[in-house]
Amino acid sequence: MPSVISHAIVAAAIGKVVEPKQVPWWYWALGAAVSAAPDLDVIGFHFGVRYGDFLGHRGFTHSLFFAALLASLVTIALAGQRQISRRRLFLYLFLAMASHGILDAMTNGGLGVAFFSPFTNARYFFPFHPIKVSPIGVGRFFSAKGLAVIQSEALWLWLPSAAVFVVATIVRRAGGSGLRPAQS
Repeated sequence: MPSVISHAIVAAAIGKVVEPKQVPWWYWALGAAVSAAPDLDVIGFHFGVRYGDFLGHRGFTHSLFFAALLASLVTIALAGQRQISRRRLFLYLFLAMASHGILDAMTNGGLGVAFFSPFTNARYFFPFHPIKVSPIGVGRFFSAKGLAVIQSEALWLWLPSAAVFVVATIVRRAGGSGLRPAQS
């Protein structure tokens, strides 16, 4: 799994594309929170839940179904807010949370991701695994292995996310006025 930091960075890039106007602080906080939420499944280790179980790590909480469910519940809970349309809020939260499993499926370790749980617990990896898997636990993260993970994530996640964020900002500020095809 990539680190919590990287999941939040990717969520910020997604958020900038989904909602290009000025947004309140809680938009960014929610995106970061839901992007990290799937990894709460590691709590199950303390209760005897095995890695490959339905509720195990990278199981149900990493599925597209769970991402849609949680995004729906949060969007409903925030129905009274008026700064962001419900559709855009749902889309952002869903994509931010779904990105977690997608990134995990690009790591070089673990059992894969149960994208289609609860319908099947089959685990998947993408054929491309450039991201070093982050160790589970804060203590293990602050080690030589943790530094290698940060370097991998900086290259494969932070730089592309920064580029997406900057381009989305430029496009928003331009208002599309300078992005028309050239006249021939």
